[in-house]
Amino acid sequence: MAETWGSVFEPCRTSCLLKVSFFLLFVLFFPFLNPYSSAFAVSFDGNTTGVVNLETVNGSTGLDPNDMALLLLFKLQLQDSSQSLSNWDLNVSNWTGVTRSNQTGRVTGLNLSRFSLSGQVHTCLCNLTFLETLVLSHNSFNSSIPSCLWKLWSLRNFDLSYNFFTGVIPNTFASISQLTELDLSHNMLSGEIPMWIGNFSMTLENLNLGFNSFHGDIPKSLLNLMSLKYLDLSHNNLIGTVGDFRQALVSLNLESNLLSGTLPCLHSSRGSLTVLNLANNSILGGIPTCISSLGSLTQLNLSHNELRYGISPRLVFSEKLCVLDLSYNELSGKIPSRIVEASEKSGLLLLDLSHNRFSGDIPVTITELKSLQALFLSYNLLVGEIPERIGNLTYLQVIDLSHNLLTGSIPVNIVGCFQLLALILNSNNLSGEIQPVLDALDSLKIFDIGNNMISGEIPLTLAGCKSLEVVDLSSNNLSGSLNDAITKWSNLKFLSLARNKFSGSLPSWLFTFQAIRTLDFSGNKFSGYIPDGNFNTSPNFYNGDTRKTIPAVPSISARRLDIKLSLVADETSLSFNYNLTTTIGIDLSDNLLHGEIPEGLLGLHGLEYLNLSYNFLDGPVPGSLGKLQKLKALDLSHNSLSGHIPENITVLGNLTVLNLSYNCFSGVIPTKQGYSKFPGAFAGNPNLCMESSGNGCQKTFPVEPGKKFKEEMEEGPLSVWVFCISALVSFYVGVVALFCSSRARNYILQTKSLAD
Repeated sequence: MAETWGSVFEPCRTSCLLKVSFFLLFVLFFPFLNPYSSAFAVSFDGNTTGVVNLETVNGSTGLDPNDMALLLLFKLQLQDSSQSLSNWDLNVSNWTGVTRSNQTGRVTGLNLSRFSLSGQVHTCLCNLTFLETLVLSHNSFNSSIPSCLWKLWSLRNFDLSYNFFTGVIPNTFASISQLTELDLSHNMLSGEIPMWIGNFSMTLENLNLGFNSFHGDIPKSLLNLMSLKYLDLSHNNLIGTVGDFRQALVSLNLESNLLSGTLPCLHSSRGSLTVLNLANNSILGGIPTCISSLGSLTQLNLSHNELRYGISPRLVFSEKLCVLDLSYNELSGKIPSRIVEASEKSGLLLLDLSHNRFSGDIPVTITELKSLQALFLSYNLLVGEIPERIGNLTYLQVIDLSHNLLTGSIPVNIVGCFQLLALILNSNNLSGEIQPVLDALDSLKIFDIGNNMISGEIPLTLAGCKSLEVVDLSSNNLSGSLNDAITKWSNLKFLSLARNKFSGSLPSWLFTFQAIRTLDFSGNKFSGYIPDGNFNTSPNFYNGDTRKTIPAVPSISARRLDIKLSLVADETSLSFNYNLTTTIGIDLSDNLLHGEIPEGLLGLHGLEYLNLSYNFLDGPVPGSLGKLQKLKALDLSHNSLSGHIPENITVLGNLTVLNLSYNCFSGVIPTKQGYSKFPGAFAGNPNLCMESSGNGCQKTFPVEPGKKFKEEMEEGPLSVWVFCISALVSFYVGVVALFCSSRARNYILQTKSLAD
């Protein structure tokens, strides 16, 4: 992508560009060649000759002619600059992004941020020797940084961030001694951070080299640069220890490096440091109590490290602290009952202690942090009940207490958190029923209570939670039939009722959600027919999600929910966003459904996963199966489906998992159609045979899937337990031949329904 820098004229390869370049150089040197002349003639196209008066040029633009010529030459080297810099013209007085001195007309500032410019930065900029500000950020410049920029003696603000610059920081930069701000972040720079970086400018206040590929240690010279206030070296490959900086820093961001060692106390920044971010490193040991002496601290992020031991009761922060993130460590012991000095005056917005080894109860004092907007305590060893007074946190937007050992019921007072957007309590030992008063949480988007011991029915009042987008009630003891309250969740993207005790018929509105990605009703006692004629108009089901590739997951219920909270700089609040990654699919397996597979269900050609196994479905597989071009996994096993194996299955290019075993299919499976890549997919079909190399027909299929098929199940979106041949499966195998009879099938269906 990058090219070697040549002479000033080398990029100008066309005849036209050479002539314009000649003109620009003539503008530069003509006054010195003929000081008594105020005008000159020039030919632009070889035919027309024009007269340009230097006094007129200087008067119309206000720019020094030399600087004007340099800017025009810079523009010529850019790609697609005609729109962004269209007013860089001899007859326009104010050029976009250009600041000049009123006395001399010399260019003192060039700010072309977010102008969609690309190409190389021409070395002509090095001759704008009166520049004090050079900002080229948020463009698509490439190649290396011109080393001649050292000529800009007066430069104070230098910003090349958010581009594609490569190579190293030129050593010639050590001569730019007046810099107060240097931002080279979000590029592709590499090498070591030069040792002179802390010595070349005694006025440097802001240094940002984040989001590059720098390696090596943090230069020791930076530890002693007394003018430095803001330092960002995040998202590089730096090693070594953090070091105890000796200046009064305001912000220190070393996130996402390879730093090790223990935490420094940063005594010199005791009264000034507001942001300390050392997340995603390999920092060891405990959290020293001296960290709490940073009295101005508003954000502390030590997440994704190797911190361990308990938190000392003396580690109490100032009420100025807004963000405390200690997640993804090995911290243990009890959660301190006192986190900030004065809970009633605390400005704490986010408390994240998730993914540690904290034990004991949730301290009731957490409910006194009245400004709290996000509480993450998931993936710990917490016991006891959820504090009743949690409803006191009226500003709370996110509660995540999942993956603990909490008991008791969901406290009714939680409705006091009326701004709640996400309530995540899955994988605990919670019991009781879903309280009807939860309908007061009308802003709720995520409701996850899966993998608990919740019982009862879904209250009709939950129809009031119209903002719901992700609902996971799986693996509980919920029962009853599906009521119309669910239809009010018009923004629903993910719904799992799997592994409960729901019964009754599937409602006709089942597939009518506009934004749905996943429906999982597996492992219940739903009976009757799969509703037909009212299928979803969701673009996900019909077109699939082409914006990103969904990673393989162990089952359809597996979904990744990334909640992102960002602090709004000019307000004391957090912005809430989440990213739901899940398979686009339908799972109705392990129920009591019978009848034929609806034609419309196999017309949802955006589906990636379809599981109808372990039911009593009969009849042939609809011919519309060939429309499921995005299908990755199909399981119709353990039913009473009959007829021939659909020939159009082999045209499904994305299909990696297929299971049609233990049905009543008949006929011959041709070997030329690629069915051999699905070993074990046809076992347990007595009247089915595979075409052999001779003229015969092989009726023997492997009872268990082969090695390749097992790997597909482990890596693909179907869970292993769906395919395991358990004792229950053995029972079905024993009666499969009898079950192919419609008379016997109806008798067994009635018997099983009564038994359940």
